[in-house]
Amino acid sequence: MRETAAAMVSESKDQEAPRQTARPWRAHIEARLNRSPSDLDLRQTLKPAAVLVPIVERDKPTLLLTKRSEAMPTHAGQISFPGGRVHSADRTLVATALRELHEEIGIAPDFVSLGGFLDPYETVNSGFMILPVVGFVREAFTLNVNAHEVAEVFEAPLEFLVDPKNRARVSVERQGVMREFHTISFGPHTIWGATAEMIVNLSERLRA
Repeated sequence: MRETAAAMVSESKDQEAPRQTARPWRAHIEARLNRSPSDLDLRQTLKPAAVLVPIVERDKPTLLLTKRSEAMPTHAGQISFPGGRVHSADRTLVATALRELHEEIGIAPDFVSLGGFLDPYETVNSGFMILPVVGFVREAFTLNVNAHEVAEVFEAPLEFLVDPKNRARVSVERQGVMREFHTISFGPHTIWGATAEMIVNLSERLRA
């Protein structure tokens, strides 16, 4: 079936934080995001999920990323955005992304202003259809990390992550099928999988 993501974010404006004075780069990003989400194609057993793509509002913007705990049942040890599956109490997909941000690293929803949406992404192995929700995070936030879910939190310059020169394309055979995916190396971290593909989607939009 197809889940109408627009309906699942219809109340998102009520969840936005009051805007601070906008950074000069912010309008450029907002203009290239989807103003409403694409429908989620939940064929067969795909489960709806959402992540927050947190852009920290510094003089030069950064992306806030986490390293998942090795104790997590899926995508253990990977670099990711805060997020997860929809819970029954979540009124919208935006609510899912904001709840996960707060649960994982302690940033309250009132520190985040909704910017827009990237293209949904399907995780082949774990069976999720993920809506990336781009949010602008006020820089005065404090962290309260859930150590069971998150091993590390770090920021990386947005300019570096979206530069095509800083990513590679890798081919790997899994269960007899060749799959290609992007990787982005930043310091000791290698970003790949859904997170890298979302960053590439953002990069392509900003360069369009």
